[in-house]
Amino acid sequence: MSVISSWNLTISLNTTISLSWRSSLPSRAIFPRPKKPKTLVVLATALGAKPTVLVAEKLGDAGIQLLKTFANVDCSYNLSPEELCTKISLCDALIVRSGTKVTREVFESSMGRLKVVGRAGVGIDNVDISAATEHGCLVVNAPTANTIAAAEHGIALLTAVSRNIAQADASVKAGKWERNKYVGVSLVGKTLAVMGFGKVGSEVARRAKGLGMQVIAHDPYAPADRARAIGVELVSFEEALTTADFISLHMPLTPATSKMFNDEAFSRVKKGVRIINVARGGVIDEEALLRALDSGIVAQAALDVFTEEPPPQENKLVRHENVTVTPHLGASTTEAQEGVALEIAEAVVGALKGELAATAVNAPMVPAEVLLELSPYVALTEKLGRLAVQLVAGGSGVKFVKVTYASARGPDDLDTRLLRAMVTKGLIEPISSVFVNLVNADFIAKQRGLRLTEERIVLDGSPEKPLEFIQVRIANVESKFASAISNSGEITVEGRVKDGKPHLTKVGSFGVDVSLEGSIVLCRQSDQPGIIGKVGNILSEENVNVNFMSVGRIAPGKQAVMTIGLDEEPSRDALKKIGEITAVEEFVFLKL
Repeated sequence: MSVISSWNLTISLNTTISLSWRSSLPSRAIFPRPKKPKTLVVLATALGAKPTVLVAEKLGDAGIQLLKTFANVDCSYNLSPEELCTKISLCDALIVRSGTKVTREVFESSMGRLKVVGRAGVGIDNVDISAATEHGCLVVNAPTANTIAAAEHGIALLTAVSRNIAQADASVKAGKWERNKYVGVSLVGKTLAVMGFGKVGSEVARRAKGLGMQVIAHDPYAPADRARAIGVELVSFEEALTTADFISLHMPLTPATSKMFNDEAFSRVKKGVRIINVARGGVIDEEALLRALDSGIVAQAALDVFTEEPPPQENKLVRHENVTVTPHLGASTTEAQEGVALEIAEAVVGALKGELAATAVNAPMVPAEVLLELSPYVALTEKLGRLAVQLVAGGSGVKFVKVTYASARGPDDLDTRLLRAMVTKGLIEPISSVFVNLVNADFIAKQRGLRLTEERIVLDGSPEKPLEFIQVRIANVESKFASAISNSGEITVEGRVKDGKPHLTKVGSFGVDVSLEGSIVLCRQSDQPGIIGKVGNILSEENVNVNFMSVGRIAPGKQAVMTIGLDEEPSRDALKKIGEITAVEEFVFLKL
């Protein structure tokens, strides 16, 4: 047995919603209606209603048409921040490009309704990812459709600065013929440093190799074997600066990359270097670049992106003779626009259906085949969490939870991230107003101080089934149903998947077998004839259907635990009558 992961978190969850009895039911007891279950990852609207998708920037028609097959689509462009915040409370999904800032205020204004933000493109620096995660909103992007277009634009700017294309064009149109002024440099044999070796960077590298250039790259996260496969050497940031004749930027804008190219960086470059930026404007300190151009350290720059877009008319960098500029055209080809529109529309629709998008930015990626296989265990883990927290006596703070997975599979063949998130969902949602999903489970647990550890029991046998059983234990708490305390002193519930459905198979040290549907009554009783019949009669008089019943006992004539699955919620009087049966020592009513 080995612990495979641990959250170093701590908090108390002090309120419960279940009711329990040892002998009789207090007259003041109230039975709240069960909360409506929520979907696995995201759910936009009530069952049967169409979700609403707000498209805040121009999107290709193919994407709009795809969205309309599933949702009501509101295309409202050029919204002010105030207008966006006003509209967002009526929307289940939002699609933007790079021009719309999706701030914390937007998520707060959505009042929990916004479930998906789709970024039609690669960069997500205009979306507050932390705020999205805190509010349980999935953020997806479209990272593949515009890759080639962006790479081609990078190469276009590379060739433009090498041969002074923009300057020569303007000169001729001004009636001049200055052949000697616009003598360029050849690309063959020159060294290109690709800064950021992701999808776009690697495509630029391939094309530059075809032009006869020597290509190096700097990216602390890129695998060396992928670079070697296309003849590119990964080097340090320092080496890239000091050896490159051309530098092409393709990194995301993050706190680490913001103004990465500043006065210090420019002081280390090879004199006469040419810089191309089709990534994000913020990675260059524009004032520092202007100084480097004026001093001749940087011979030329080609910029498709700026810190502020559009840049102010008085921007000296835009007007500089040795700077070629384009208005953020990296993804602006007909093919790329349609591809991006379809890619983001598919991701948003999938997310609204409750599917895990392959392009999700703020959720762990669970492959589709893994999700399909784990689906019944997802339901099991959430319900075990719900049962366990309802067994905690009022006033006891839940601080330590352990989840045990029993499987014949090896550690690398069982992805438990989704299961862990659903245990967290089950533990927290019944006793709070927050919505927990795969996106925000870790954040919510940390915020509320829940320390959750996972361990795995490796079993002998066939690994065909991913899990034999799952056990949830809550330590250092009192239980309103004493029989739920196992020999280890913890509230313990255990379950299995049978015929594709979740079953409760152990409570405390008692073996039980009941389908986890509807609601459950747990009774500890003296093991004697007639108890099942008495409880059944009480429920039948109330027209409450029993869908499952099992009895686990220590030994004949000793104590036993009866587990009853119910389709409907019994009345207060019915529960009181069950508690008054002489042989019933304690019982608890739990909602799933």
